[in-house]
Amino acid sequence: MGQLHEVNLSGSSLMETETASSRVSQGHESNKLSQTTIWIAAGILAAVCIGFGYADGLAYLVEQWLIDDNYSHGFFIPVIVAGLIWLKRDRMAAAGLRPSWWGAIVLVAALVLFIAGELATLMVLIHLSFWLVIVGLFLAVAGPRATWEVAFPLGYLLTMFPLPQMLQQNLSSSLQLLSSAFGVGCLQLIGVTAFREGNVIDLGPIQLQVVEACSGLRYLFPLVSLALLCGYLFQDRLWKRVVLVGSAIPLAILLNGVRIGVIGVLVELYGQGAAEGFMHFFEGWIVFVVSLAILLGEMKLLSWIGPARRNDSSPVAPPSPTSGSVRRAGMPSWSAPAAGALVLLAAIATLSFPLEGREDIAPVREQFLDFPMEISGWRGNPLVMEKVYVDALRFDDYLLADYQTPVSGPVNFYVAYYRSQRKGQAAHSPKTCMPGGGWEMTSLEQVPLPGMGGPFHANRAVIQKGDSRQVVLYWFKQRERIVTNEYLVKAWLFWDSLTRHRSDGALVRLVTPVRPGEDDQAADRRLQQFAAAVQPTMMAYVPD
Repeated sequence: MGQLHEVNLSGSSLMETETASSRVSQGHESNKLSQTTIWIAAGILAAVCIGFGYADGLAYLVEQWLIDDNYSHGFFIPVIVAGLIWLKRDRMAAAGLRPSWWGAIVLVAALVLFIAGELATLMVLIHLSFWLVIVGLFLAVAGPRATWEVAFPLGYLLTMFPLPQMLQQNLSSSLQLLSSAFGVGCLQLIGVTAFREGNVIDLGPIQLQVVEACSGLRYLFPLVSLALLCGYLFQDRLWKRVVLVGSAIPLAILLNGVRIGVIGVLVELYGQGAAEGFMHFFEGWIVFVVSLAILLGEMKLLSWIGPARRNDSSPVAPPSPTSGSVRRAGMPSWSAPAAGALVLLAAIATLSFPLEGREDIAPVREQFLDFPMEISGWRGNPLVMEKVYVDALRFDDYLLADYQTPVSGPVNFYVAYYRSQRKGQAAHSPKTCMPGGGWEMTSLEQVPLPGMGGPFHANRAVIQKGDSRQVVLYWFKQRERIVTNEYLVKAWLFWDSLTRHRSDGALVRLVTPVRPGEDDQAADRRLQQFAAAVQPTMMAYVPD
């Protein structure tokens, strides 16, 4: 009996131990489930905050991907980045997922850029702020070491954002001229008679204009993005990767020039239709496929040069043997840095409401429809701008007319008025728009002009095509200021939006030809006389 009693006690102790172990296991499971729920809820909250705060910026980004062939590759970038981060998941876990306050600091910088971008109507700042939000969240949740493991994928996200409009237009103008020169060189090399005037290729009876769409940007941007990805996946020495990425730029420019030369040959043989429609589209795709093939061939060639070296940071490298245990030990819990990151995201989302809902204060003004066509002896002839340009410039009101006196040459008068210069709706600089149609800018300087409140400075440019020359004057009327610098326009726009709730403004441009027998000084006097005559009338249509 005594032995039996002893056995029963042992059995009871074993059952109690198992029950206690079961309770501990259930507690761990419950705690894990609770943490998972918190992280899911935090992720949803973060997505909602980002969606509210950057709704307009993301909508503009997708719109550019859809309508601008230069950035149509942008749809693939987030998918590629997600795949690269997934390949790095074991290395991130091995580095240890430890929340850090560095994420909150980065999000503060993102908040500052967000406000500046909203007030200055600079999409590039809003997009950069969005990128910093993603980096800040990684730092806040995973910590610096784990974030460093995905530094390239996070940086690669920047390739999906459009360049600032001003920078892109300058780059496009330069590439148009460069591609035109390459195209003419290719044609002359095979014996086709061709001459170049600016971005116009003269084939005799037919002229080809190398417009912005043919500048080569639509090959340059996707090819550079692809070269960056190839360089990252190309597990070899650093100098080979740099050569691979660097070669994408001259390759895109060179092949685009060859493409223009081929189009010239086809036009010479088969007429204007060879440069239009499907043929033009198809030729562009052939150039991109050839560029990709050359890039892959270059990778193969570089792999044969010198000894190869495998990079330890390879995205497809096998994980550390201890990565599983490190992952469990380093799994972050709900922490103060992550909570701080959510608070800052909520601040960005909250700030987007008053910035978007606030109506800009615009002065009362007359419509250009009523602008007089006779001013101090100058008689005007109103012109209508083509819809494609109206859609691109996105102004609220405009005036386009040719004015002339019985004794002087014509002056083309153009004013674009913007009631609110927000998020892409702002004056386009003539400095980037004037080169085209064969015209080349030969000089650009600032000159004084007589004004109602005293002299002011305007930009003076001379453009030339063959023997034809034109003198251009332009300035930006921003509230009560007259500004000549495009970047200063943005600076004053930020300040006035912040302090006065105003972002209205206008671009004023005067153009006159240098007639046979005239010099530039005669054209200058004509523009100055018209500017002095029109200034008093302008005040009712572009008020301070």
